[in-house]
Amino acid sequence: MTIIVHHLENSRSQRVLWMLEELGLPYEVKRYERNKKTMLAPPELRRVHPLGKSPVIQDTGDGDGDGDGGGDRVIAETGAIVEYLVDKADGQFGAPPKRDDALAYRFWLHYAEGSLMPPLLLKLVLGRIPLMGKPATRRIQPMIDVHLDFVEQSLADRPWFAGDRISAADVMMSFPLEAARSRAGLDKDRPNTIAWLEKVHARPAYQKALEVGGPYAYA
Repeated sequence: MTIIVHHLENSRSQRVLWMLEELGLPYEVKRYERNKKTMLAPPELRRVHPLGKSPVIQDTGDGDGDGDGGGDRVIAETGAIVEYLVDKADGQFGAPPKRDDALAYRFWLHYAEGSLMPPLLLKLVLGRIPLMGKPATRRIQPMIDVHLDFVEQSLADRPWFAGDRISAADVMMSFPLEAARSRAGLDKDRPNTIAWLEKVHARPAYQKALEVGGPYAYA
């Protein structure tokens, strides 16, 4: 049984590679490059999933769910992929046993893409619009700062987002916070968040995932 990761350079799918390295699950990588002009994913990804986006994984074992190892299962969306991998690894990197930590785990797992990533993406897109883009991004930055302050405060009394140990919630939070460090004002003035990022980047599994994944501008 092997998991095939359809991996787009400089994208959210880097988190999936990191997760797989942490869990020790066997996988293969099929790489895709962005269009140099539009920075969009190539049309080949639509052959894997109708949305044509990355990450997408194919689990080549037991896709039909009857336990005989037959068939493929195709899964899109980073959060869904991460939760699938947690289940596949018998709960590793999953919710902590304490209820409060488990609730925090669930919150951060969904907050990463549901709340933090949208204004970061909006700033990126508007910043590419000539003339009108830069004034618009200045109005978005205060919204991003609210989120970054919230994250900074949340990490003041815990080493990881769901408590005392790293989890899939930290994997999900890595991409938006790396993006924020790259282009949205996350710096040494928020030391708890920077310290968290440095811990993430120092992990051997993260470093291995970078080697496997290729170009990634945020690490």
